[in-house]
Amino acid sequence: MIKMAQYGTKHGHAGGKMRSMLENPEVEVVGVYEPDAEQRKSVAGNGAFAGVHWFDSAEEMLGDDSIVAIASEERNIESLDQTEAIVQAGKHVWYDKPAGDNWEQWQRVVASAREQELLIQMGYMFRYHDGYRKIADWVKSGFLGDVFEVRAHMSTYLAPAQRETIRVHKGGVFFDLAGHQLDQIVWLLGRAEKVTSFFRNETGSVSGFSDNTIGIFEFERAMAIVDIAALEVRPMARRFEVYGTKGSAIMEPMEPAEEIRLVLDEARGGYQEGVQFVAVEKQSRQDTYDLELEAFLKAIQGEAEPDRSYEHELLVQETLLRATGSIVE
Repeated sequence: MIKMAQYGTKHGHAGGKMRSMLENPEVEVVGVYEPDAEQRKSVAGNGAFAGVHWFDSAEEMLGDDSIVAIASEERNIESLDQTEAIVQAGKHVWYDKPAGDNWEQWQRVVASAREQELLIQMGYMFRYHDGYRKIADWVKSGFLGDVFEVRAHMSTYLAPAQRETIRVHKGGVFFDLAGHQLDQIVWLLGRAEKVTSFFRNETGSVSGFSDNTIGIFEFERAMAIVDIAALEVRPMARRFEVYGTKGSAIMEPMEPAEEIRLVLDEARGGYQEGVQFVAVEKQSRQDTYDLELEAFLKAIQGEAEPDRSYEHELLVQETLLRATGSIVE
């Protein structure tokens, strides 16, 4: 059994991550620490946190040598500091996205983890999404030819109170959600040569909050477009599109995904020329959290290599911060 704990409960994925740990037979959940007393009162005894032990201080949790790994699940404005404390305590981190606003600090945290041979695995759940995995395999194998364009649309609806919480971050809703798509785009195309962003506040309901955003990423022979708004009527029309010289793949909706529209210039790999629809394994969001944790556990036990390198985790965050303007080029 691997002993794990959770630091924070305010991230949108916090309950799901706790549920994954509780339900995984290889994990013993030692407890959770929430620094905000009011937040603790609101979640203690509810949902995934029912019956879980609560630490009285961060030091009590971080100083417990039996705890091997900690899920970092506080709000984005706090989570990087907490992740740094976890690494300083010599523990592996299952860290929910994105990796804060401070690029220098994030580089320092990753360098410290590397030096101690600790794993930091970011909580980008689409890495374990069957549709995204299929598309990535097609791209990396050359099945779609040379990719020249990727488009990702991941809008949502945020109430004014939610927009107010995220307003502290440059890029607003883009900062909050774009990392999911940039994680995929960087995996497929590498580092962008140029980044151009358009961030607008259409409603004006929360001053300074970017609620309608687009990032354009230029590579040597390709472009990627990521558009995210906080204004879309539910259910959202989220989609992911990849276009290559020998074919294209469009997944809509991306979550929950049902199929991919695959187009090929000629028959190959068991698929026909022209249009066909490829089934995608039905997965809930919780399913992808569970797969994230399984990969994390295998990596820290030495049973498998991490699914993403330190360099990849750095590059995703660098790309996001270049887009939001936190890194000035």
